[in-house]
Amino acid sequence: MFVNVPSAAQIAVVDRDTGTVASTWQVTGAAGNFAMALDGPSNRLYIAARRPALLQAFDTRTGQRVAELPICADADDLFHDVLRRQLYVVCGQGVVDVVRERGIDRFEAAEQLPTSPGARTGLFVPRLSTLFVAVPAHAGTAAQIRAYTVR
Repeated sequence: MFVNVPSAAQIAVVDRDTGTVASTWQVTGAAGNFAMALDGPSNRLYIAARRPALLQAFDTRTGQRVAELPICADADDLFHDVLRRQLYVVCGQGVVDVVRERGIDRFEAAEQLPTSPGARTGLFVPRLSTLFVAVPAHAGTAAQIRAYTVR
């Protein structure tokens, strides 16, 4: 099991059988690692850090960072889309970054979808091909759930 530990800029690898920490991986070059997504078949763990705003990919077999890419600010949710080989980064900056995998450990910023400032909570439902983003009430507008169809 992988656990983000933002206060220590680490990822803890926890043995599910014993509940003990088997190892820790340092998140170097960034802090505020809150969002995380796992691509089990590819042995990749993705984290979104806030300072600076970076997507980092780790090899789950070795714990080594294998790639990184600048992303939107104030990331709070991160989803991996196995079918489309994409990542969706939901950021309080008011956007969702769509990151495409272009080969093993090669990524590109593909698209940026506008949401609303402070909208940092999301849910990706693969069978619906939809990313839902919670938009808080702001300046007289009601809170809402926005649905984004992914391609």
